[in-house]
Amino acid sequence: MAGDVAGADLVHSHTWYANLGGHLAGLLHGVPHVVSAHSLEPLRPWKAEQLGGGYALSSWAERTAYEGAAGVVAVSAGMREDILRVYPQVDPAKVHVVHNGIDLDGWRRPEREADVVVADRVVRELGIDPQRPAVVFVGRITRQKGLSYLLRAARSLPPEVQLVLCAGAPDTPEIAAEVSGAVEVLQAERTGVVWIEQMLPRAELVAVLAASTVFVCPSVYEPLGIVNLEAMAVGLPVVGTATGGIPEVVDDGVTGLLVPIDQADDGTGTPLDPDRFVTDLADALTRVVSDPARAAEMGAAARRRVEEHFAWDAIGERTLDVYRTVLAQS
Repeated sequence: MAGDVAGADLVHSHTWYANLGGHLAGLLHGVPHVVSAHSLEPLRPWKAEQLGGGYALSSWAERTAYEGAAGVVAVSAGMREDILRVYPQVDPAKVHVVHNGIDLDGWRRPEREADVVVADRVVRELGIDPQRPAVVFVGRITRQKGLSYLLRAARSLPPEVQLVLCAGAPDTPEIAAEVSGAVEVLQAERTGVVWIEQMLPRAELVAVLAASTVFVCPSVYEPLGIVNLEAMAVGLPVVGTATGGIPEVVDDGVTGLLVPIDQADDGTGTPLDPDRFVTDLADALTRVVSDPARAAEMGAAARRRVEEHFAWDAIGERTLDVYRTVLAQS
């Protein structure tokens, strides 16, 4: 990776292993290295369960790259604060906030009659009833996504509400077994619990989102949450944890609802009062799904917010501004 960027004026990397390649490339070719921060290894300590010594390696590579970078792009203001707290050797002047963006055309509610018919068939084949209200979750099965809290909260949802889980790629066999057991218990208690373990093609995932009432993001660690942007682009309100970059995406009371959380400061993000968090999460979801007109209004506002603030054109220009700043200082 380092050798292949010969001749570049600047190197930009994402994720710890690419960060290491970018750091080496900067040294090898004498060019500035910019790091994009999507998450931080010290704030994901549960990865040690999955990677063992690999977590020590990824943590070292990330720290080395951040401390040596000419510029750091934080995907949210919350992420910028985390970077400066976790890596105090990094110069605050080098850390710039540039939100992630999404492809607005690729994430859009089906509108043409033929597309609507196809989407309806897709969701029914997946076991979803488009006539029932639905809460939808999309994410990996990992501690940071807060799936265990959602499964607890779902027990308090109105009985007519479906829970659609697009959740796969568990970090460990232990968390896979934990989630599987909780889903089985929930399915024994209520109807409409749909677990989709395979990764869906985008068109099918859009169909699932479009058939739902509200998107839920119960994460305990989320630097921004691209899944929230994707759901909002399809016209869904988001109920999300008030942590990390989520409050910069979800306009509380306008495009969705934020669920308060007090968290441990040991890097795990564990709720200090998990029962309260579960109750607040269930209450927020119930408020949205119980008022379809309000949910639709929030969903329309969510689409507008994504169009205005998270389109790739605007994100690209802000990234170029970071490049210009870094190159001017080199």
